[in-house]
Amino acid sequence: MTGIDFALNHMAAPRLGLADFFALARSLGVSAVEIRNDIAGTAIADGTPPGDVERMADRAGLAIASINALALFDDWTAERAAQAGALIDYAAACGAGGIVLCPRNDAASAAASGDERAAALREALAALKPMLERAGIAGFVEPLGFAGCALRSKRAAVEAIRDVDGAKAFALVHDTFHHHLAGEGELFPEMTGLVHVSGVVDASIGADGLRDAHRVLVDAGDVLDTVGQVRALGAGGYRGPVSFEPFAPEVHRSPDIQAALRDSMAFISGGVARPAA
Repeated sequence: MTGIDFALNHMAAPRLGLADFFALARSLGVSAVEIRNDIAGTAIADGTPPGDVERMADRAGLAIASINALALFDDWTAERAAQAGALIDYAAACGAGGIVLCPRNDAASAAASGDERAAALREALAALKPMLERAGIAGFVEPLGFAGCALRSKRAAVEAIRDVDGAKAFALVHDTFHHHLAGEGELFPEMTGLVHVSGVVDASIGADGLRDAHRVLVDAGDVLDTVGQVRALGAGGYRGPVSFEPFAPEVHRSPDIQAALRDSMAFISGGVARPAA
């Protein structure tokens, strides 16, 4: 990977309104952003019309890579179908490239059998496929590495996508945090449409104890081998967005998030450019 196509998820700076977030992205030289539907008080949770979002992005010279996210997508119900339809319509109207699909991660999903999880996943993908195809946007399936998640591995996602003949409608999200938690060796760069990066610097916490609040910007203290993951994806042919998605409160409180993100971008770029040890 000779050059990294960095992007910015709104979770990198959730205290900023959408216009200020877009300005931050442009100041860092990125070309794409991910907007979210779970940040109270700002678009899109505040009801901002999709046309306004599209105009703001156009003025900033930014592409909207995704809307993050349709939660519990593999618990397919009439309510979920309505949520999916509304989010897909919004994504198409604001010019987003796709929507992120996050699986169940609760006590019920932990208790379900492997066959039950597999069937639920295929039911949801089969229902989403024509909705996404009609809208002309992608469904970015994001396995979560938490122990109780209904969809932990990319292998399971890839097999389900193939079973519903969904290769044109769906792609994977490779999240460097969740890839580490899942302990999965396979990468599937050819099936990947979006990469989320964040780091963990507390080496005393085992994988079972890691949570979103531990996800910081990637630097030399990272224990996830985020740089190695990004390098390997690039070596496998991935050329899509590499999007910053830190959840740690200390990142959100940063007095200079622009400088912190710029430093992390430089660290990742430099690390990827160096040959693997």
